[in-house]
Amino acid sequence: MRKAPVILVFFALTFLLSSCDMFRKLAGRPTSAEIEAKRQLIAQEQAGHQDRLDSLKTVSVSLSDSLALLDSVNAYERGIVSARQLTEESKQSLSHRYYVIVGAFGVLENAERFSSEVSSKGYDVTLIRYSNGFSAVGIAPSDTLSEAFEVMREVRENGFCPEAWILENK
Repeated sequence: MRKAPVILVFFALTFLLSSCDMFRKLAGRPTSAEIEAKRQLIAQEQAGHQDRLDSLKTVSVSLSDSLALLDSVNAYERGIVSARQLTEESKQSLSHRYYVIVGAFGVLENAERFSSEVSSKGYDVTLIRYSNGFSAVGIAPSDTLSEAFEVMREVRENGFCPEAWILENK
């Protein structure tokens, strides 16, 4: 009978002197330190995502080609398209790396008519021929992606061509 109070005191002291972490560890659950480390990791990741979103919102003409800009262009539907299917003549005649494409036509006369319409709106127009017979109307030739992206965004947002995209002439 005398052992019962001693055992009871022993368990009471063990319970009072031990932490919840001991019981968590025994149950196979994460400890307070592990939970705090995970919380800090999540907070850092969220801050990184917010920084990235903030940088995408402030894309301007002065930005150089960057991963953030590429991400924002690719976030648009049909962002950047490579010039793999251009005719050799078009590949040779294109003097800039990027062109904003505002129209593509199966009939050359339609492309020429549209290009004169676009030119009358003040854009620098380039007619680009594809090997499959299509002709694209490109505007705003540029060697920097940021400039091409700004023009594409402007053209899409003002309703002139809501499905404009960027042709990359590599």
